[in-house]
Amino acid sequence: MYGETRSVTIIESPAPRRIRRLAERQTTDRSALFELLDTELVGHLAAVVDGMPVVVPMGFARDGEHVLVHGSTGGGFALRAAAEHATVAFAVTALDGLVYARSLFDSSMNYRSAVAYGVLEPVADDEAEAALLALAERLMPGRSAEVRPTSRKERASTRVLRLPLDDVVMKVRAAGASEAVDDGEDHSVWAGVVPLARAWGEPVPSVLTPAQTPVPGSVIALTTGATRDHRLS
Repeated sequence: MYGETRSVTIIESPAPRRIRRLAERQTTDRSALFELLDTELVGHLAAVVDGMPVVVPMGFARDGEHVLVHGSTGGGFALRAAAEHATVAFAVTALDGLVYARSLFDSSMNYRSAVAYGVLEPVADDEAEAALLALAERLMPGRSAEVRPTSRKERASTRVLRLPLDDVVMKVRAAGASEAVDDGEDHSVWAGVVPLARAWGEPVPSVLTPAQTPVPGSVIALTTGATRDHRLS
């Protein structure tokens, strides 16, 4: 009606977060973020519960512009945070090497780290099975085809939560030791970078697995590096 006034609530996107210390190491490159999330297997979910901070390490998967995590329907701070629409933080870090400088003060690490902030969203029931499969394929590619289907009871006891990647801050160091010709240091002391490389070890069968049981294809692919570049859409 003409002349009628209405109040309108405008929800604005959060302002981009800025790193205060060593701000030059911040990156907003989404491909770098996705590479980190698609490479690492463990993240740390943090929330405040009853006035106390809680941090739990957990496996995760990136599903497009979201991170997927899961937990038991029987409880857990993640489900509580989702129910209360509380803001959580999810951190992922990759250590790429140690930087040996000519003083302990200048020594450092090469790393990639990211922290996502937001509200966890329960995945709808009709999407839960696909989300659980995405998590399984991220952690153990190809394994789902080698084992029995998940039972109805098992599905009912597991809940998948989704965290949007809308509010993320990422920091990267990928450089050598800080040095200069005229820095006053004794250059006869070795300085440089020791890269960190990780590799899967030899598969160890369980006690009840018969000795003649062949190692499955998913394990062979993982240990030989065939799944190293596995990505979710």
